[in-house]
Amino acid sequence: MGAAAHEELAEINEGLVRMARLAGSAMGRATTALLDADLQLAESVIAADEALDLLQRQVEERAIAVLEQRQPVGEELRTVVTALRVSSSLERAGDLAQHVAKLARLRYPDAVVPDDLHSTVLDMGQLAQRLMAKAADVIITQDAKEAARLEAEDDIMDDLHRVLFQHLIDRNWNHGVETAVDVTLAGRFYERFADHAVTAAGRISVLAAAGGTTALTSIEPLSSWDFADTEDPGASPRHAAPSDPPAGDRPRRRAWSWPRRRA
Repeated sequence: MGAAAHEELAEINEGLVRMARLAGSAMGRATTALLDADLQLAESVIAADEALDLLQRQVEERAIAVLEQRQPVGEELRTVVTALRVSSSLERAGDLAQHVAKLARLRYPDAVVPDDLHSTVLDMGQLAQRLMAKAADVIITQDAKEAARLEAEDDIMDDLHRVLFQHLIDRNWNHGVETAVDVTLAGRFYERFADHAVTAAGRISVLAAAGGTTALTSIEPLSSWDFADTEDPGASPRHAAPSDPPAGDRPRRRAWSWPRRRA
């Protein structure tokens, strides 16, 4: 693969990383809005989804331009097709975060989640963030072992989802039908978000195993899950996912625009 092709694919790959981090940030802030009945934060998450949609369109346009202009084959073709599929998964993940925020907005000023389910939903939200952060790192590193660990952690999300349903079908449930429907939807949104993170990482892993490359970017993997500094820098989630392992300095996110081609 020539230098020009490598650079084009690197730019596409960088867009995927940014999409994953935007989606993770959105879910973190949506979780805070849901648990704290924070209307302003919910509105910011809903509005910010446009930025992720725009980024997906840019990734797709760049990938389609590569297909049209270069007519790639082999490794390069596999990479472009994988990028298109991953961008679709990440865009859907962003939509799911928006759905969580819309649920918070719908019930405001009432809380969506009963007190006895607060910790379970918090765990689901933090795990969703963590999985998406790791998916972003897999896009950068192409680490097959890390992708496999994501699948194992997704099992934890499935367990949390079951815990949620056990509460809903318990004979002592006394929060009403409307709350039961809301909690069911929220649980489904988190579970599907996690699935998209695992799917994105898995596609990259399969590509790397097949001898493909996603043209690693200059973006550094995150050593901790910091999603506070997003496209809405004023919004800092109060229920952000903890680091894995805990603690450590939190990296600052750099302002980003679509990478410029070098002359």
